[in-house]
Amino acid sequence: MSRPTKFTIDLPALCENAATLKRLAGSRSTMAVVKADAYGHGAVACAQALSPLVDAFAVAIMEEAIALREAGIELPILVLQGPHSLEDAQVIAESALWPAISSEHQINWLEQSGARFEQIWIKCDTGMHRLGFMPDDVALAKQRLAVLSTKDTVLMSHFADAEAPDSPLTERQLSRWNELTASSKDTSFSNSAATTGQISARENWIRLGYSLYGGSLVTLPEPCRLKPVMCFESCIASVRSIESGESVGYGGRWVANRTSRIATIPAGYGDGYPRAARDGTPIGSEHGVIPMVGKVSMDMVTADITDIPELDVGSPVTLWGGTPTIDTVAAYCDTIGYELCTRITRRAPRQFHPDTGHQD
Repeated sequence: MSRPTKFTIDLPALCENAATLKRLAGSRSTMAVVKADAYGHGAVACAQALSPLVDAFAVAIMEEAIALREAGIELPILVLQGPHSLEDAQVIAESALWPAISSEHQINWLEQSGARFEQIWIKCDTGMHRLGFMPDDVALAKQRLAVLSTKDTVLMSHFADAEAPDSPLTERQLSRWNELTASSKDTSFSNSAATTGQISARENWIRLGYSLYGGSLVTLPEPCRLKPVMCFESCIASVRSIESGESVGYGGRWVANRTSRIATIPAGYGDGYPRAARDGTPIGSEHGVIPMVGKVSMDMVTADITDIPELDVGSPVTLWGGTPTIDTVAAYCDTIGYELCTRITRRAPRQFHPDTGHQD
């Protein structure tokens, strides 16, 4: 019998989240971000489920977009990093993808390709300072790209601090954005946090990523609720009793202060459970939450089940998804849920509910 550790992907929950977020979007068009294999959830299966509910998809790189096209995804796909070479520009055109352009050399590649693109998005740097044209350079870029696109070009930017809508940085970006887009019809600024946090920006497109999968770094307005799409599950493989003063795991970080029952769970950082998890990181069970104790190993984690005698070998546990949420676990690891779900490995199988027939 195979190891009981697995990731379950709840596609109906994904679709419910999309419906919830579309209500927040109002009249704005919605773009589902499925980069990094849909944040670890399986890009093809998620895109297939979301296709009837959204207006377009976004990925980071061209290879991710091609994989979706090969799987039969027909909706528009925005390549957020745009081309990385002249050859990329040619493939983007041949595959009817939308490039996001952030530099002059990318414009040169598009011009040299001799192709026409259905739509081109222009990245504007309003304060993130990673990619994009500075506000004074946007007009010329838009002029050059307009002749290469069969539709109006779209101006886009990205919040650097969307979780803090009243921060000086957010206010500065919004001010620059409003000035930049005063005469533009097609624009996109809001990501997940800006949408759920209801930051008011001039735009007719929103880009939904992490929130689609049930995570959020901001509090949603009532009565909106998002459902976790990924559940990381296993079962207790071993239980032992240790005396007060005995330690658990590498380095003896956690030491029992009483006679304790220790459960070993067959999942570890080799599956994507973070080694940075500290003692007390919650693990869910049908009888209540148990604390993780001792350093995470490559293949195992340990938990203190002294206070829940009902738990024993074979008892199911939830490492994240529901209780605890992935955001809760991430907080115990001094990171964010985005990192946890995108770092899962292929050792533990992903099972899609309902079964899509997609082989993972």
